[in-house]
Amino acid sequence: MAITKVKQGEVIKTALLIGILVSLPKTIYLYNGIMEGNLNFSMSWVVDFMYRYLFFFCYSWSVIQLNANIDYDEYKWSPLLKWIVILIINIVLAISVVKIFKICYPLISGRSLKSNETGWVNFTFINLSIVLFFIARLLRVSTDKQESRIENEQLKQQNLENELAALKNQIDPHFLFNSLNSLSSLIRENENATKFVNKLSYMYRYILQSGETNLVPVKDELKFLESYIFLMKTRYRDRIEIQVDITDSFFDRKIPPLALQSLVENSVKHNEISSTNPLTVKVYASGDSLIVENPIRTRSTLAEGMGTGLYNLKKRYLLLLKKEVLVSTDNDIFKVELPLKEVA
Repeated sequence: MAITKVKQGEVIKTALLIGILVSLPKTIYLYNGIMEGNLNFSMSWVVDFMYRYLFFFCYSWSVIQLNANIDYDEYKWSPLLKWIVILIINIVLAISVVKIFKICYPLISGRSLKSNETGWVNFTFINLSIVLFFIARLLRVSTDKQESRIENEQLKQQNLENELAALKNQIDPHFLFNSLNSLSSLIRENENATKFVNKLSYMYRYILQSGETNLVPVKDELKFLESYIFLMKTRYRDRIEIQVDITDSFFDRKIPPLALQSLVENSVKHNEISSTNPLTVKVYASGDSLIVENPIRTRSTLAEGMGTGLYNLKKRYLLLLKKEVLVSTDNDIFKVELPLKEVA
C-alpha cells in the first residue's frame, strides 16, 4: 500500500520558511553594511538576495520531497540498503545543487563569488542538507502518526457498526443455543438433522466470538467454512461443489474472521445453482494469498445487498492489514485474492 503523502501545503510552507531563515544572515549583513555606510544600496543586492532565496527554497522543497514523499519501501529493500540509497541520493543532490549555484551565480548577479563567499555557500549547504533531512523525517513521522490515528478511528467505527449490526440481527444467544440444544435432543435419532443443528450451533458461536478479534488463524476459518459447506450441501445437494485445497503450511497465517465464508456465500448468492448448471467454488492457496473463485453464472434476479459483503471485506483488509483485496473477472471466472498476514 502506497504511503500517505505529506501535504504539498506543508512542504511549501516549510521550504519558504527555511529559505527565509537561511537567507537572513546575508540580509542582515547587507543591511548593516548599508546603514553604516560601508556598502552602497543597489539593485544587485536585491538580485543577489532573490537568487539566494529562490535557490534555497527550491533546494529545501526538493530535499523534503525526496525524504518525506518517496515510498522507498515499495522496492522491497533491506533497511540498511534503503538508508544507504537515501544517503547517496541526498549527497549527490547537495553536490549537484552547490555546483549549479556557483555556475549560475555570475550569470545572475554579474560578478563571481569571492573565496569567503564560496566557503559560506559550502558551509550553508552542508548544514542545510542535514537540517532538511531531519525536518523531512519529522514530517514523515508526523504524517504516519496522523494516518494511523485516522485508521484507528475508522477501525473503531467499523467495529461499532459491526457490533450494531450483530445486535440488530441476533436474538439472545443463550436462548438460541438452548433452543438448538432442545431441537437436537428432539431429532437425536435423525443423524443428518442432528449434525445439521450441531454445525449451525457451532457457526453461530464462532460468529459471536469473531467479533472479539480482528484476525484469526486460517485453520479456524477453514473449520468454520467446513460447517458452512455442510449446510450448503444439505440445501443444494449435488447442485453445488465447494473444493478446498489448502495445505497445513498456511494454517497458522492470519486472516480477518468470516472472510472465506463471506466469499463462498457471495458465490452462492449471486450465481445460478441448478441441476443443469451446478456451481463449483474453489478455495485454494497461491503464493502468499488464499483464492476463492467460481464461474460467473449471473442469476436472472439479482440478490439483495449485492456487493456489500465484498465492499466490507475490502475495507477490513485496508484497515487491518494495509493490503488490497484483488478481484478479477477474466475468462468469465470471478476470482478474489485474499492476502495473508505473516506469522510473527
